[in-house]
Amino acid sequence: MMEKILDTFITFGFDSEGRPAHDSVLDRTGAGSSDNIREMTINERAFGIRVADTEEGRNHASMLINKMYAWRGYVGTHRIDDNPNRITLSASDKGAVIGTVTLGIDSPIGILADEVFKDHIDGFRERGARVCEISKLAFDPTVRSKMALGSLFHILYIYAHHLYQCTDAFIEINPRHRRYYEHMLGFKTLTEVRSNPRVDAPAYLMWLNLDYMGKEIERLGGTSENPGTERSLYPYFFSKREEMGIANRLFNIG
Repeated sequence: MMEKILDTFITFGFDSEGRPAHDSVLDRTGAGSSDNIREMTINERAFGIRVADTEEGRNHASMLINKMYAWRGYVGTHRIDDNPNRITLSASDKGAVIGTVTLGIDSPIGILADEVFKDHIDGFRERGARVCEISKLAFDPTVRSKMALGSLFHILYIYAHHLYQCTDAFIEINPRHRRYYEHMLGFKTLTEVRSNPRVDAPAYLMWLNLDYMGKEIERLGGTSENPGTERSLYPYFFSKREEMGIANRLFNIG
């Protein structure tokens, strides 16, 4: 099942000193009718995360992807299509799309990474894993917000884990970005470098167990005000309590 679950615009904000207003997100997410999740404005500085499930939304996400891919030297024109097995999220600031990422859920036709790495992914399927993939990630480099990026990944995790019961996530990564995903999210490299024909560039297949991700969220989520020596992205995720509030709202809307 991969029907569109919601048409929402969730706005996460910061206080006057740039600290995240996480508790306000939880209070509005868990209160009242399902309409409360449609728009939450917190203080003056805010960014929004929405599902790009309209033609306009997909076009804005596609424009950012092509801009960032061209900047990195990748070839081709890349478009977000209306696909029942994929969910695209977009982060926006003052109406401008600043980040986007797509979650692909496994189906009889597979996932995009099967084109290059099916031999490795099939091993997980044979062991009973419910696989998904992260693709088409693009983020405006002029926007240096770990909170926006962490929130985008956390909403993606909520969809994958809570709504679709996925157990293992894959991502195809250019060698120059591999260390970032290892250190910031805990991905593991599974393969040697192979050529990815969709962008005409080398790529590793990386893997993340979603149980591990859940434990890191429980340990570190919502601690960005006092992360200590932690260098990963997880302090910029929501707390586990906030996560459950958001997940419950998505279930109720669905």
